Amino acid sequence: MTEKIFFPPEWHIQSGVQIAWPHANSDWKPYLDEAEKCFTEIARQISKREKLLIAAPDISVPRAKCSEFDDGRILYAEIPTNDTWSRDFGAITTFQGSVPVINDFAFNGWGLKFASNLDNRITGLLYEKGLYGRKPIYKNLLNFILEGGSVESDGNGTVMTTSECLLSPNRNGGSSMEEIEASLKGMFGTEQILWLNHGYLAGDDTDSHIDTLARFCPDNTICYVKCTDETDEHYESLKKMEEELSTFRNSEGQSYKLVAIPMADAVYFEGERLPATYANFLVINGAVLCPTYNSPKDTEALNIMKRLFPGREITGIDCSVLIKQHGSLHCVTMQYPEGVIE
Repeated sequence: MTEKIFFPPEWHIQSGVQIAWPHANSDWKPYLDEAEKCFTEIARQISKREKLLIAAPDISVPRAKCSEFDDGRILYAEIPTNDTWSRDFGAITTFQGSVPVINDFAFNGWGLKFASNLDNRITGLLYEKGLYGRKPIYKNLLNFILEGGSVESDGNGTVMTTSECLLSPNRNGGSSMEEIEASLKGMFGTEQILWLNHGYLAGDDTDSHIDTLARFCPDNTICYVKCTDETDEHYESLKKMEEELSTFRNSEGQSYKLVAIPMADAVYFEGERLPATYANFLVINGAVLCPTYNSPKDTEALNIMKRLFPGREITGIDCSVLIKQHGSLHCVTMQYPEGVIE
């Protein structure tokens, strides 16, 4: 008899978090110093509370940057990388009974937009190097393209995603919603898939990843980006997204509690609006790391996080540089639940 598959929510107890260090051969080159400062602060905050796994083409660089606070919780893996978006090329972990399973999905640069040949190999190489320890099962799922930022689990039988991303013809050959849904249910052991058909952020390369728009939180809650400025280009789409969320029910047929988080103030770089969002937070053991953007709205967003995650320390990290490459804090991290990183 096959043991039940469990897709844990992000607030499940963790063994560690993975990041990939920015380098001069990536798109970070024009502002590498600024990017490294941001990654160093992310590393500091994570390693205070749990293990941190850093992949880099030259591990001497992150070693030097993290030396002042590395007390042995940081693991380094020398691996060639295209970029730093661990959320999307990193492994998605499920449990088969009590055993963690490393699901290595294919990553094709968000629908063939960017080079991904090196990043697509990172999970397999980390497994070969023994960085995932002895316990996890490794599943090669490279015949299916799936990015971690495109799926959210409530830990109770439901996955939330967006049709704009998962039904993109450049990801899984134009597979139908029914085919994608059946695959997700089988791989994640979930009872239902909730599809958002509205909501986007200008400047987003991911085709509307769910982790930029709406997130599951404890106590049967969904937090979501709300735009109150009727002159903003996002207003209508996010209003329709809010209406969709109000119709969502959990696997037991109950409505979710909806908590709005503010639309980040518009940020422009080289004439382009950037996808700044407070929804791109990371839950870790005992804390929530929240992106900030040097805006008066930062404080409001952090205060909402305190209500959403009572008992956890809420820490803001300036992610102004990350959105220059069209991502934020959650996008550059991937958490691993207990039993994965030893």
